Amino acid sequence: MPSKSGNLKPKKTLSNWLTSRYQLIIRNEENFAEKTSLAFTYSKVILFSVILFSVIFVVSLLLSRTLLAKWFDPRHAQIEMNKQLVELREQFDSLAVEVDRKDQFILNFQRVLSGDTSDFKDPAEIMQGETRPLAKAGEMKLAPADSQFRKEFEKSDLSLIALTSVKYRELQETFFFSPITGFVSDHFDIKKGHYGVDIVAKTNEAVKNVADGTILFASWTQDAGYVIMIQHRGNLISVYKHNAELLKKVGTFVNAGEIISIVGNSGEMTDGPHLHFELWYNGNPLNPEEFVTF
Repeated sequence: MPSKSGNLKPKKTLSNWLTSRYQLIIRNEENFAEKTSLAFTYSKVILFSVILFSVIFVVSLLLSRTLLAKWFDPRHAQIEMNKQLVELREQFDSLAVEVDRKDQFILNFQRVLSGDTSDFKDPAEIMQGETRPLAKAGEMKLAPADSQFRKEFEKSDLSLIALTSVKYRELQETFFFSPITGFVSDHFDIKKGHYGVDIVAKTNEAVKNVADGTILFASWTQDAGYVIMIQHRGNLISVYKHNAELLKKVGTFVNAGEIISIVGNSGEMTDGPHLHFELWYNGNPLNPEEFVTF
């Protein structure tokens, strides 16, 4: 009986199927001329397909989380709303802080206009609060002589010197122009309610700005006549009273040394041509002679 083994073809394994080389030929339809050819194996085709699928998957995932998130991500609307709520809350907090600052600024401004120093803190108390350690109740008592000495010191002018040297050290480092050159006829004295200095100068003498700032107030008042106030950095305000004429308007930025008014004798609280000059810091009056040379 004849054997059939010669007619059987060898079986192809998976590795043979993957590594078998094939060639893809592209020909012209009219003359069958070969245009291009591409050699490939199934393993290369599978590998290329996997890589292409992975790239498409990653790109689609990124798009779904970014540009196309509002269509494909159901949580996108909630996330965006939460972001807006956080931003609104931050803006609200910032506005609240700014409103508090504006209210404090307006309060200080009103105190400057009225010359109110009811909230003016005694320099000696500030110095004691910053440097003295806390003691337990009953642990330390001052002798009567020490208490009397402290009261006398708090009433003296030495407390003002201590305040200027510590509390307003940053202002001492700033250079102030002299608003006018003349004779100081009345000095700064909180006890008498005189919160500035009076400088007698020549008639029609120009008044200059002491430091860079913005005109905060420029108008007529019954007591002080023509008054101009300038807001400087660091919550510092300079005040110029009894002018004959104002040369700047509210909101104008003025440089240090720039002419802002003409010295005069306007207002009811005056007894001759002079400039009444004040410095206010955080709502508290300062002695101008400690910062400005006239």
